[in-house]
Amino acid sequence: MNIIEALAEEFNWDKEQIQKTVEMLDEGNTVPFIARYRKEVTGSMSDEMLRKLEDRLNYLRHLDERREEISASITAQEKMTEELAAAIAKASTLVELEDLYLPYRPKRKTRASVAREKGLEPLSALLMEQRAEYGAEIEALAADFVDAEKGVEDAKAALAGALDIIAEDVSDTADYRKMLRAYVTESGSLSSKAAKEEDSVYADYYDFSEPIAKIRPHRVLAINRGEKEGFLKVSVDINAEEAIAKLTSAVLTNPTSPAAPHLSAAVADSFERLIFPAIEREIRNTLFDDAAEGALQVFSENLKNLLLIAPVKGKTVLGFDPGYAHGCKLAVVDKTGKYMTSTVIYPTKPREDTVRAARVLEDLVKKYKVEIIAIGNGTASRESEKFVADFIHERGLKISYTIVSESGASVYSATPLAAEEFPELDVNERSAVSIARRLQDPLAELVKVDPKAIGVGQYQHDMNPKRLSETLGGVVEDCVNSVGVDVNTASYSLLSYIAGINKTIAKNIVAYREENGEFTKRAQILKVPKLGAKAYEQCAGFLRVSGSDEILDNTGVHPESYPVASALLSRFGYTEKDVRENNLSLLRFKTEKEGVAKVAAALGCGEPTLLDIIGELEKPGRDSRDDAPAPILRTDVLEMKDLVPDMILKGTVRNVVDFGAFVDIGVHEDGLLHVSEMSDKFVKRPADVLSVGDVIEVKIKSVDLARKRISLTRKGMEK
Repeated sequence: MNIIEALAEEFNWDKEQIQKTVEMLDEGNTVPFIARYRKEVTGSMSDEMLRKLEDRLNYLRHLDERREEISASITAQEKMTEELAAAIAKASTLVELEDLYLPYRPKRKTRASVAREKGLEPLSALLMEQRAEYGAEIEALAADFVDAEKGVEDAKAALAGALDIIAEDVSDTADYRKMLRAYVTESGSLSSKAAKEEDSVYADYYDFSEPIAKIRPHRVLAINRGEKEGFLKVSVDINAEEAIAKLTSAVLTNPTSPAAPHLSAAVADSFERLIFPAIEREIRNTLFDDAAEGALQVFSENLKNLLLIAPVKGKTVLGFDPGYAHGCKLAVVDKTGKYMTSTVIYPTKPREDTVRAARVLEDLVKKYKVEIIAIGNGTASRESEKFVADFIHERGLKISYTIVSESGASVYSATPLAAEEFPELDVNERSAVSIARRLQDPLAELVKVDPKAIGVGQYQHDMNPKRLSETLGGVVEDCVNSVGVDVNTASYSLLSYIAGINKTIAKNIVAYREENGEFTKRAQILKVPKLGAKAYEQCAGFLRVSGSDEILDNTGVHPESYPVASALLSRFGYTEKDVRENNLSLLRFKTEKEGVAKVAAALGCGEPTLLDIIGELEKPGRDSRDDAPAPILRTDVLEMKDLVPDMILKGTVRNVVDFGAFVDIGVHEDGLLHVSEMSDKFVKRPADVLSVGDVIEVKIKSVDLARKRISLTRKGMEK
């Protein structure tokens, strides 16, 4: 089976569509472009599915490369057989390939290689024949291989060397490894013990054991980190006697042979010294890789949902970055996100100068007509929130506040990008600006932060950095392109995530607009240095020009489809004026009445493209994020001591992990909604029912003031 056939079978997708999709990827087309503008070719494959396809394609290509390397190596050793060649051709994973290659892989010096150098391989072969006629003369047989010059002093040493060779040969046999790997995976357990007498966050794993086949991914990651930090000793536990018995049964073809006891000893040695340590490493690596991949998937979903949180548009916002000794940093941005001013107040310990802080805050609110205060959720957030709530209440102001995740804000504020954007501000003031802008446009602001620094994952620091960066970068790219950007207002950091645009081109776009004024139409983008026809094809549909005379320039309709869109409007008696005035309520109805397939054929496009064009014409310039839940705006504050069981509160999901979700309910500590408390029905995976940014009602289950833990539930709350 070739790669295309394998992908078609694995993804249950049409072979021809897979072939054409792979060709488009190989031609340099980006995932967002293919997903959005080549639906007829891919069968409307989503960007997420396309990235999975691309990952799998790369794996299978690497597998084929390794297959060729291994075949060439074995052939060069003149050890290739038809049977081995067939097995190598059939291998569907890297593990299977490496198992087959193991006997032929160049080895460092081993007990078996030393024995081979001493000429003991023929003796090992005689023993493996397991003849009945050896009688009790095994040592006499071994005596024929005594050779003092080669270091074989007596029959006992000859026999020991031969058994070392047999142990290595058994270990190198792919079928035996495969059998034992399956046995350990199915019947083994991952266990951990305390490595030191010291309390830690890993206390739950100080005496822990769970079957490998059932252990949850987050536990694997926690155990690995506990071991790495020196708090845990970890092992794979199995019934070794049963495993050795299985292996012995496979190796011994004649249990009555006088050689059987010696071979049994070699098999046990092979398992204990060679096979099991290797399989233990493999299984632990596989457990970690699978858990990390699962955690990466959760991180990706959380990041996507965070980036696509509804923006708060048209509001003047004051960013409030809480702190203690260095005070709370304030920054005001206008309705467009333009920086206006910044300052520092000290309402928290150690100064607690609330009188002056309130006066300064009031001056800013009135002078700049602030409508919302965005408070970062970091250090001193609770005290800052109480100060702001009291401030609003005491003055009877018609403003509100909300809590904004500040994960990564400090990282961004210290970057060259932040220094370039706000050279006159210090890092703390930049952080306050970022917090304010996150409320106005989460996507535009968060793209400036390394995705790894955005705290919506679990154990991300333990993952492969390259894999983490590639995956999260893909998530950001998909989000930016799904929303689209205004080419006249977007920063170069935001533009750099648009399909076909790298950082150099993004900077050139910004420089061109600064030198020549705003873009007045999409086609003008072609004048940007280094942005050629291919890049324009990839990016054009995702760049909006809101002031263009061509209304389609402010939609997701690709320039290549402008003739189709115009023909569609004419077909049903509409004009561009109708598009501008949102007077197309019957366009979809008329198209469906005539028949989507018939209209698409008449216009020379595919049905998916036609339906996408209709969607864009119905709401030109729309923001897909507007349908997402709006952030909760508050005017008062709760504290943990105010919480009592059965109290129902509205909260915002801040993070989703394997075991549940953390929900901001308006107190400093987020509450934990455990997966077992998410619904009256069984929930296997938290991400299947909740997303970052969701606004939900929860009930207080319990409050532990001493440990600052809040347990939440949604049981009994479903309609």
